[in-house]
Amino acid sequence: MATSGIENSSGKAGEGRVKNAILIAGPTASGKSALALDLAEREGGVIVNTDSMQGYSVLDVLTARPSAADLARAPHFLYGHVHPSTAYSTGAWLRDVMKLIDDGVLSGRPVIFVGGTGLYFRALAEGISEMPDIPQRIRDRWRYELKEQGAVKLHQILMHEDSRVAMTLKPTDSQRIVRALEVLDASGRSILEWQAARGQPLIDRNGAHFIVIEPDRAALVARIEARFDQMLDKGALDEVRRLAALDLDADLPAMKAIGVRELQAAMAGNMGFPEAIERAKIATRQYAKRQATWFRHQLGPEWRRSGTGDETEVI
Repeated sequence: MATSGIENSSGKAGEGRVKNAILIAGPTASGKSALALDLAEREGGVIVNTDSMQGYSVLDVLTARPSAADLARAPHFLYGHVHPSTAYSTGAWLRDVMKLIDDGVLSGRPVIFVGGTGLYFRALAEGISEMPDIPQRIRDRWRYELKEQGAVKLHQILMHEDSRVAMTLKPTDSQRIVRALEVLDASGRSILEWQAARGQPLIDRNGAHFIVIEPDRAALVARIEARFDQMLDKGALDEVRRLAALDLDADLPAMKAIGVRELQAAMAGNMGFPEAIERAKIATRQYAKRQATWFRHQLGPEWRRSGTGDETEVI
């Protein structure tokens, strides 16, 4: 069975292949992208997206991807390269990073990983479990079953086929239920067995710089609210219209980007735009709080904590 492990084309594990990496984590709107760009310009480095939502196309503005002016200042990779119809995963992102390494585009210069997705940073620094390749016919089958039968029925099927996994999942957790069924169908093995085998870290931990931005809460809230207003001015509504025109499954990750459901509801006349905007801002604040909590409890002592994101403070 072919797997999606982090091995390069010669079959050697990817451990430590990225030397002197700089990892910059932080909640949304914390200023981490600006810091990464300043460092990339100063050090002649490249920037690699480490945020799950910024990898999707269509949602340029609503996911706060770097602007055209920012992209012109330093090389950026893995931004907007995934169609919203794809359920992009941590494993898929790690494979994309490995391809950048194999293609030589990260060689000979500092590599700055920046974003807000904690699992991506954990995969870089600790490695992740290998998973089987899922044939498209199997992927399509279980997505069809989800649409026809619903998550609760699929949870019952999983309980019969792999009760250990099913008991760890809520009956409404459609994405994880489908993933567990896909893995079982494709490999004949429980997803728990695959998860038990840890992969290898991709970066050289000894030479890496670990930075997590922890901004003042009040200042962060103000930035979140001002930024969402700017997103609306820059065309966020048009992006939501283009996304809606694709007629995608509402359970896909891209469809859950903050602001999509709220603005869609306003466009459909189900609520006023002021209410939709306020709800999106509240959702963003809640998301930033969850990110900050995860970083606080899940990132180890090697991570340098910065309150401002000022490069003179963190480097």
